[in-house]
Amino acid sequence: MTDMVYRAAAVQVSDPVLPRWWRTIDKLTFSCILVLLALGLLLGLAASAPLATRLGLEPFYFVTRQGVFGVAAITLMLLVSMMSPRNIRRLGVIGFFVAFAALAALPFVGTDFGKGAVRWFSLGVASFQPSEVLKPFFIVVTAWLMVAGGQEGGPPGKRISLAVTAVIVLMLAMQPDFGQAALVIFTWTVMYFVAGAPMVLLFGLAGVVGAGGLFAYSTSDHFARRINGFLAEEFDPRSQIGFATNAIREGGFFGVGVGQGQVKWSLPDAHTDFIIAVAAEEYGLLMVGAIISLFLIIVVRSLFRLMRERDPFIRLAGTGLATVFGVQAMINMGVAVRLLPAKGMTLPFVSYGGSSLMAAGLSVGMLLALTRSRPQGRIGDILLRQGRRQ
Repeated sequence: MTDMVYRAAAVQVSDPVLPRWWRTIDKLTFSCILVLLALGLLLGLAASAPLATRLGLEPFYFVTRQGVFGVAAITLMLLVSMMSPRNIRRLGVIGFFVAFAALAALPFVGTDFGKGAVRWFSLGVASFQPSEVLKPFFIVVTAWLMVAGGQEGGPPGKRISLAVTAVIVLMLAMQPDFGQAALVIFTWTVMYFVAGAPMVLLFGLAGVVGAGGLFAYSTSDHFARRINGFLAEEFDPRSQIGFATNAIREGGFFGVGVGQGQVKWSLPDAHTDFIIAVAAEEYGLLMVGAIISLFLIIVVRSLFRLMRERDPFIRLAGTGLATVFGVQAMINMGVAVRLLPAKGMTLPFVSYGGSSLMAAGLSVGMLLALTRSRPQGRIGDILLRQGRRQ
């Protein structure tokens, strides 16, 4: 009876792959991703040239690399979006073990590039940040475990996923990377809530997280400096937050004009963590509003499509992927306007960074694969047809 109601109708597989993919893909979400990538290249033309000049490189060195990474990310997104949910689950499990091993190896062979946190592998011509790639794989594995735990005779999937989450958060905190750790905790909590967790347990988990934050504040100078700087009534106008907030204020509604902004000459991370400050200064509130709208469309539209899904794995994994995509964007922009403590988190598809772009392409590719249209019919119609047959 359960299979009769919840199992999707058989998909026609006789069609060629590309026409079937194009017919079932969420074209609006796909278009919004391409627009975000194009805006990232546009903003990179302004934000990265000063840094390239200071480093003695070609003015468009970083933009060129961003274009190469962007093409690779879109290619990866397209390939992953053509996968079936079963293959997405297989990719997630294999990728998780590889990315988890890479994260565990960071303390021994990783580098901090002078930023005080060992988060990257130096590959000579490029760098690799395992935590960025780990997130989408972690979400898929978590969804698989939670669904398996809800089946009769299944493993304790929710408890296993909680243990895995705790280990990953501990490894990220040791780097230290409290921003990514918080993002992982929040994403797992949202997925657990969607899976049917009792509110009492969620409040208990919130208390544990709060206690962990207090412990980190008392034991980590890095974490304490970030929190103290955020809570201070006044901040140094020559700090990155000071330059960013001033640039946003100067931009106003229409901006100071293309190429006329000054924040890119002061911020070392203008092309990465604070790219939204460059957008606000040169293009004004209109550009910032457009970027926020694009992220909202992607997240909200994906969640609405997931609401129609009968497969619990698709609902959970898709919800997690949409959540991490939207919350990471919210954190990046919230830091720039001093609504959140400094996190060192990129803006997906807009900020410069090979690991960030490839991870975003992988995440959205999985999301597009899970939100493709599938002929499953309404539950009432399925029951009516079965009743007539009997």
